[in-house]
Amino acid sequence: MNNILSFNDANPRDVAMQIAARVKVRRLELNLTQEGLASRAGVKFATYRRFEQTGEISLRGLLQVGFALNCLDEFNTLFVQKQYQSLDDVLNEQSVNRKRGKKNE
Repeated sequence: MNNILSFNDANPRDVAMQIAARVKVRRLELNLTQEGLASRAGVKFATYRRFEQTGEISLRGLLQVGFALNCLDEFNTLFVQKQYQSLDDVLNEQSVNRKRGKKNE
């Protein structure tokens, strides 16, 4: 199973299903049942089962599952600040750095 998420051609449902599959693999590596992981994570069993089947879960539920699997640190890499390759990239970015989005036109 490929552990790298490919976002190029994926849609949100595909990404959710890939995450659910990776969580399932991790759960099985730890020899946990769905019910056991749900209990450890503090989420309802039906909620966890639906997550593995459909990829649907609340953000809080996903964080709780991540905590139960000792993978919470991996969420820290989501939406991190842009990494610059050169000083020119920094200078160009500063000239267009915005605090708010543009109004819809």
